[in-house]
Amino acid sequence: MVEYAFDELESADLVLEATYRGGTVGNVVDDSLSRLLPVGNQGGFRYKKLVGSGIAVVALYTSGANRDWPDALDVQTGRFTYFGDNKTAGRELHDTQRGGNLILRESFMGAHEKRLDVPPFFIFEKGDRGRDVVFRGLAVPGGPELSEDEDLVAIWRTSGGTRFQNYRAQFTVLDVATVTRPWIEELLGGERGGDHAPDAWRIWRETGRIVSLGAPSTVEFRTKAEQLPEDVDGIGVLNAIHEHFATSPHLFEQCAVDIWRMIEPGVTEVRVTRPTVDGGRDAIGKHSLGPVGDRISVDFALEAKCNRFDNGVGVKGLSRLISRLLHRQYGVLVTTSYLGSQPYRELREDGHPVVVVSGIDIVETLRARGISNNGQAKAWLDANFPVL
Repeated sequence: MVEYAFDELESADLVLEATYRGGTVGNVVDDSLSRLLPVGNQGGFRYKKLVGSGIAVVALYTSGANRDWPDALDVQTGRFTYFGDNKTAGRELHDTQRGGNLILRESFMGAHEKRLDVPPFFIFEKGDRGRDVVFRGLAVPGGPELSEDEDLVAIWRTSGGTRFQNYRAQFTVLDVATVTRPWIEELLGGERGGDHAPDAWRIWRETGRIVSLGAPSTVEFRTKAEQLPEDVDGIGVLNAIHEHFATSPHLFEQCAVDIWRMIEPGVTEVRVTRPTVDGGRDAIGKHSLGPVGDRISVDFALEAKCNRFDNGVGVKGLSRLISRLLHRQYGVLVTTSYLGSQPYRELREDGHPVVVVSGIDIVETLRARGISNNGQAKAWLDANFPVL
């Protein structure tokens, strides 16, 4: 991995996945991001204004620690989900101290109307120590498959009984391995399309076409650690689900169906099968695909396993689903735990069309809807899946 020392940062390029070391004084002067770019040393949404008007550069910094607002980068597709800066109740959507949500609104509008006015967004994540940061890429608002009604959405949250809104913004990371220091200097001087601008950035500004940085995984199945949340709140959500259905595990089937619908909105006509005659399928349904004028439906079968998070699904549990898949039908395994390494490996090596929705997938799906801890999960379960 590429690393840059603190005293190198002012002249350093921005190299994808490189770590930029912070200082050792023990206060805000150690901030590495503010030495890389003149965007200030605090907050997740930072930017540099031009002398006249407009924004030169925007740095989006995420620590991954805020479970209520789960910023996330999908490295396989290049999609970056970022939540705006109105994260507490008491203010109107655009009335934030740093003005980040205003910049998001103007940038996403510009992406559809006047791209030449849109600044580049540089994504940084917290490093492994102190004030280190890792550069995760150059991003632009929106995505090839997103409409202007989908890429920037104002969502509601509740805190202390008060409702408020914040933005959920969808960016795409461009296929740019290095942002050079000369281009950064051009940007700070007000020239977004200078001689040193990356090709992918030029293409987007001039045509709107997004050349995304997709990086398909070389690993065909996930480990146990990759299928489970690492944090206490995530485990708390899984525990809440397991405890809620402990006396009536078959009722988890409808919950599993609803979670799958959250992941795949095109799912329709789902029927939860009767526990005594389900033939190894807890639910069957149809998945609608294609453009509005010519959609097709693909059948699927779903198996639901409400296990304790540390009690994985083994060969028997998976085989039960696979053996009953019909021709041209895919399967979905939804579990509050994980799929063991042996059945997961065999599943992928044998090419069975089965989607695995594990504990981490459930947690991340619910977090995107404001359900991020044990208490919130219990309230959601009681309201939607009452157990008599």
